[in-house]
Amino acid sequence: MPKVKRKRVIGAPRMEVWNLVSDPYHLARWWPRVKRVEAVYERKGGSGTRWTNVFAARSGRDLRSDFRCTHSRKAAAYGWEQEVADSPFRKLLRSAMTTIDLADAGDSATSVTIGVDQRFRGLNRLGGLFARSAARRQLDEALDGIARAIGDEGNRS
Repeated sequence: MPKVKRKRVIGAPRMEVWNLVSDPYHLARWWPRVKRVEAVYERKGGSGTRWTNVFAARSGRDLRSDFRCTHSRKAAAYGWEQEVADSPFRKLLRSAMTTIDLADAGDSATSVTIGVDQRFRGLNRLGGLFARSAARRQLDEALDGIARAIGDEGNRS
């Protein structure tokens, strides 16, 4: 249902941004509400890598969700999908995909585009407008997190 993309220029070389966004261990540094990452099974080249994000739920409890890298092109693109089958999210989601695209943006700067494509189940499909707004906020927070982790906090373009 909601497909959302957000884009920002980060004041850092593309390889520095790549090393951050393509390593699941770094997600807690920049992805919203991720407390830590567990059970990382890394595959050479990235594609097929699996991990578990531990999220801080608003209730104060930890919420775990499994992810799998769907594609990895060094210093250019990284994508993952949430494994919703047999998860607490199975009643809400059919699928949830995240993509990150990187491109040079001038001298020592990187254009970062993050996109999400979420497919909802049943009546949850009717909340598309709210889901789209929440996805925009999440992606803006992720871009803020990348800038913060890289040390480029003053750049919000």
